[in-house]
Amino acid sequence: MRVLVLGSGGREHALVWAIARSPLVDEVLCAPGSDGIGRHGRCAKADPGDASSVLDLVKREGVGLVVVGPEAPLVDGLADRLSDAGVPVFGPGAAAARLEGSKGFAKAFMQRHGIPTAPYRAFADFDRAERYVRDRGGPVVVKADGLAAGKGVYMCRGPEQAAAALDEIMRQRRFGESGEAVVIEDWLTGEEASYHALCDGERAVCLASAQDHKRIRDGDRGENTGGMGAYSPAPVVDPEVERKVVERIVRPTIAGMRAEGNPFRGVLYVGLMIAESEPYVIEFNVRFGDPEIQALLYRLESDLVPLLIGSAEGRLADDSELVFGDPAVCVVLASEGYPRSYASGREITGLDEVASLPNTIVFHSGTRRVDGRWETAGGRVLGVTARGASIAGALDRAYQAVRRIRFEGAQFRGDIALRALGDRAG
Repeated sequence: MRVLVLGSGGREHALVWAIARSPLVDEVLCAPGSDGIGRHGRCAKADPGDASSVLDLVKREGVGLVVVGPEAPLVDGLADRLSDAGVPVFGPGAAAARLEGSKGFAKAFMQRHGIPTAPYRAFADFDRAERYVRDRGGPVVVKADGLAAGKGVYMCRGPEQAAAALDEIMRQRRFGESGEAVVIEDWLTGEEASYHALCDGERAVCLASAQDHKRIRDGDRGENTGGMGAYSPAPVVDPEVERKVVERIVRPTIAGMRAEGNPFRGVLYVGLMIAESEPYVIEFNVRFGDPEIQALLYRLESDLVPLLIGSAEGRLADDSELVFGDPAVCVVLASEGYPRSYASGREITGLDEVASLPNTIVFHSGTRRVDGRWETAGGRVLGVTARGASIAGALDRAYQAVRRIRFEGAQFRGDIALRALGDRAG
């Protein structure tokens, strides 16, 4: 069969790479793709935000399955358009995609179904929101209600920071219409992790755990980004915590969406805070986490494609499972200035050298090929990913590769996965 992956970043590169390994697949297309993705699949012209152009490509190329990478087309209803046209699609319809498209919807949904999450208030009026954070005092988390590419979350240690965050979101409109409303949550203390479940509307097949690193600087300092690195598995998600995540979060979410008439098909990403071995939801996403999926898919030993098809067609087998191998670490190389404004067109060297390293792969997030050389073309540029017999081994390999890649202004965190090497090494 021919599979079409929609998107152009590191997440989509990892998906194309993994799908292309399946014996069930004759060819992988990616639209719009990128020069980096083109090394593992054929890039095609179609705008993921334009359902008509995607349908034209599907019909022209005889595509048997569409895998939607980014969240915006899902929130806008692309999966509904494809399903209505009889095209199997991996990804939820617009009604179910509200779990990511609106923080307020997700929080109210969790409240209705008894899913553990931080207490919150939602506001569509700046003055009321500002008055609330000043009257409340203390640390809070301020979130833009809509999509913000992972950057719409502000960890505020006091009322002044919270008021500044509200001003940036609601008055300056850093995130456009996504900032018309906000969610203000209590600040939870613990360790973050992420968990993915492939869903068919009734059943779920869980992937391995992972931990993302959102802040731009070492020690979890600086602004939130789309993710500066990840590793899998996350030791904080031990078997007992995982059981709680599945029983208290994943299954109730699937059941709740089905009960409300919006069955969830696709991948449910659960952003977690683990506090004293108790899991709480800090966010839902309706697509694979990036860069977590780069580490997860590099570990994957099973064929992913049958489960993507089963999810799309609503027929995941009750005994389905995925097998993962050695731990993996992904370190993101980003452009100078990211997550704000950044320059592009800076030459990248060292990729050919890294390609010869064992158990190491580089997924392209924001690059282009110009006159035989690689250049930066995005905020997050590369996801340098490595496997090892332990997290420590994978970490060492990943940073060996990172040190061989160079471009002007490159920034990366030097502490990816170090938390896992404390008293829970490897």
